[in-house]
Amino acid sequence: MTSVSIIGSGNMASAIGTLALKGGNTLEIISRNPDKAAALAQALGKGATTGRWGAKPSGDVVILAVLFEAAVSVASEFGEALAGKIVVDITNPFNPSSTGLAIPEDTSIAQMVAEAAPASTHVVKAFNTLFSHVLAAGDPVDVFIAGDDPQAKASLSAFITSLGLRPRDAGDLSMAHWLESASLLEMGLARNGLGFDISLGVNLGRTK
Repeated sequence: MTSVSIIGSGNMASAIGTLALKGGNTLEIISRNPDKAAALAQALGKGATTGRWGAKPSGDVVILAVLFEAAVSVASEFGEALAGKIVVDITNPFNPSSTGLAIPEDTSIAQMVAEAAPASTHVVKAFNTLFSHVLAAGDPVDVFIAGDDPQAKASLSAFITSLGLRPRDAGDLSMAHWLESASLLEMGLARNGLGFDISLGVNLGRTK
């Protein structure tokens, strides 16, 4: 069992929260709008609680389920409240047309969050290549992760496994840039014939 706090109250927060509770984890919802946090916690049920904005999250794993424009400022606002936590950035910094990234090519939102958070915070990129409705369906899809701390990735992988999903370690936090780019590839595939009921995954084929 993992104790999880989700900062955000939108579709991804709902999808991850639903699977988290189904997998036997504890869940706290935090939103700048406390009414939205309370409404989502009530809708999720199964003992989901709410936390106070800016206060120390109760979860060992803290998921940033916010718009990419807000991820860094949220990390700064919470500040020392995130010390020692595993912070999961799930955002994609798309430009308005979703045809490119809206940040410099030599970084990622996850790396920017790591710079804004306390030094003891373990930032991991994950879940960004999954559409919320695909995640909510509960099929055993792949979740790519990138982070610098092996233990943080191991703990997050155990949580992902509890959701009925498959963790796939993509490397250190510098790989977060390429995971964000991979989500652009997914958008292109979705728009050009495959539709949005897709997810990127790994085919573990056998060779002779």
